[in-house]
Amino acid sequence: MDKAAAAAATMDANLEDASQAGASALRSGDFERAEKLALMVLEAVPLHVPALQTLAGVRLHEKRQQAAAVLLERMTEVEPLNYWAVSKLALLELGRHNLPAAERFARQALRIAPRNPQSHNLMGVALTNTGRAAAGEYHHRRALELSGKRIPMVLSNLALNLKNQGRMEEARALYAEADALEPGNRQTLLGWAQLEEADRNLSEATRLIDRVEEISRPSPATRQTRAAILGRERRFEEALAVLAESDDRTLRPIELLERGRLLDKMGRYDEAWDDFATGKRRAIEMGARTYREDEANATAEQLKSFFVQNNVELLPRAGLRDDVAQPIFILGFPRSGTTLLEQSLSVSPLISAGDELPMVHEIAAIMPRLLNSPHEYPGALAELWMGDKLEGLDALRDTYLQRVQQMRIVEDGARMFTDKMPLNEVHLGLIGLMFPKAPLIHVIRHPLDIMVSAMSNMFTHGLFCGAELESAAKHLVLSHELVAHYRANMPLNYLAVHYEDMVDDQEATMRRVFDFIDMPFDPHVLKFEENVRFARTASYAQVTERLYDRSRYRHRHYLKHLEPVLPILQPLIERLGYGSEPNVSGG
Repeated sequence: MDKAAAAAATMDANLEDASQAGASALRSGDFERAEKLALMVLEAVPLHVPALQTLAGVRLHEKRQQAAAVLLERMTEVEPLNYWAVSKLALLELGRHNLPAAERFARQALRIAPRNPQSHNLMGVALTNTGRAAAGEYHHRRALELSGKRIPMVLSNLALNLKNQGRMEEARALYAEADALEPGNRQTLLGWAQLEEADRNLSEATRLIDRVEEISRPSPATRQTRAAILGRERRFEEALAVLAESDDRTLRPIELLERGRLLDKMGRYDEAWDDFATGKRRAIEMGARTYREDEANATAEQLKSFFVQNNVELLPRAGLRDDVAQPIFILGFPRSGTTLLEQSLSVSPLISAGDELPMVHEIAAIMPRLLNSPHEYPGALAELWMGDKLEGLDALRDTYLQRVQQMRIVEDGARMFTDKMPLNEVHLGLIGLMFPKAPLIHVIRHPLDIMVSAMSNMFTHGLFCGAELESAAKHLVLSHELVAHYRANMPLNYLAVHYEDMVDDQEATMRRVFDFIDMPFDPHVLKFEENVRFARTASYAQVTERLYDRSRYRHRHYLKHLEPVLPILQPLIERLGYGSEPNVSGG
């Protein structure tokens, strides 16, 4: 589009009448007429906002998300303060799981209309989905306060937020209140059922899913939830039958992966892998983002270039804050066993579980502003060589600890808390500068086992490396190379713990971990499955079961499917000490 020519185009009376008629047709549900009139107007005046809004409304009705997004973004270019367009973009990006964009638009909506309850609800949903539940809770409660009434949709969103904080009883009460105010609301009942499934109340979860399907026909979401419940009850054939009610061609990626995990548990490994691969491929076809490999490699090279011994020796270190609980950084690739370690540690009343805290990555992103540097991270750390910036790392440390306080992570009596954000190890140098005495526990797992888990789950960590098998393998190697580089160039309070050791010799491994963090060993950690907290990760179901070894060396069942990444991973496999592990299993 020639933007200058488009901006110069003018409306006449006939076009204005057509624009208004198109908007009226949209309101009455005549989408064909609305589309025809809007297109007629836009052919003549491409940036006419009311016609753009009408056509965007048609595209949203048709579920043509990308087309709707283009139209909405064009509206915001013409009218940056157009609340309708900005709020619709936030909702659309939430639906597409494009969380950075969703948050950006939600923030803009709140700036435009700070007293609008919907603005706060949108902001709450965006923050909840990006792991900042305490801040999200504030906005949901603000939405209720501004509306002056108990809105069932907001109550349900707040309930999900509290569930994500592990506050199950409060969340349950809110779902019950929302259900009483609006009986039969699918969103409320489905969210409530998923809470009960996560909280191990499987019969109640089933009852709630039954209620949903009494109201309306089974949907992909209800089938997936019912299958997950049946799978936890080890009723695998019934779970498969539920998913079989949908045509394979219409199964969403999440359902395909759920079916694959069920087939895996049943020993039907080739069928399981087909579902994993199809689910990943279908997600990309539906618009899921793929690995940003160039960005990952460029970032790794920048980090390696800056964090060299000569530079690191010149940098100060942040001091120790002895007035607050201290972090334990649990490092590791997604699906490497970090949740298992955190669930074990947080059995101790002296250690609170922080789950996946985003602060290290956030601090890296905003560091130029915090240090008043013209350079991006890691180059911005060069400001610390200046005499007036010697305490800059103390400011970064305090930014991290302030966020922990705001998130209300640390429980009464706890002296430490965990941060197990996946791939924090990419920023191991920064962590070592901000918290030079903090324990850094790196969970190591057989790379091929990680690949199987990466294929059977969705995650966006690591610049969307989990979208495909090869990209997951490349990013795993990249992260390990960075760890080796940091360890060679700076002193770190580092301990490697192998997932297989946690399974094979749980007590000895956990005693070694407690010695490392200088905390008294708590024998209750050997029964981590009795930890009543909800682990807010994809592993929440596994860590409520007693320790099992069926996930150890599970790659043996998938060797032929993993052959494409063996050239990428074999050097790392050898370096981590797995080279002598047998590649064939009889079971």
